[in-house]
Amino acid sequence: MARVNNINPTGPTTGETPPHAAPPPADPTPAARPRKASRWGGCLPWAIGLAVLLAVFAIWKFPSFKAQAELGSAYAARVGCSCRYVQGRSLESCQSDFEPGMDMVSLSEDPATKTVTGSVPLLASRSARYAGASGCLLRPDN
Repeated sequence: MARVNNINPTGPTTGETPPHAAPPPADPTPAARPRKASRWGGCLPWAIGLAVLLAVFAIWKFPSFKAQAELGSAYAARVGCSCRYVQGRSLESCQSDFEPGMDMVSLSEDPATKTVTGSVPLLASRSARYAGASGCLLRPDN
């Protein structure tokens, strides 16, 4: 048996030594150390801050938002004043007279001056005053 073919196994039974396999390549990146948890929790506070700034910019930049808020608060003040001082209902029951979509408008009253104020937070505020036989009138000084 002078000749060995490729089918014969290598190993201790044949007396041949198997060829040595090359060692696995080393990882090019060093072992990552665990990062120390930051005090503020990463970039989440930055993202929240940016979102708040963009929202404030959008509210003040686009006049249509402000115009709709002015219109809604004026309507709410006029309807709320008529409901409260002409019909004699409570201010809480007057909010049920609002059109759908006016959830952000809130009412407040000043009983001493018979004035009802409708407001949209951070955007607009309008007041209506009870004027006797004339009903409720929007105050022009707003």
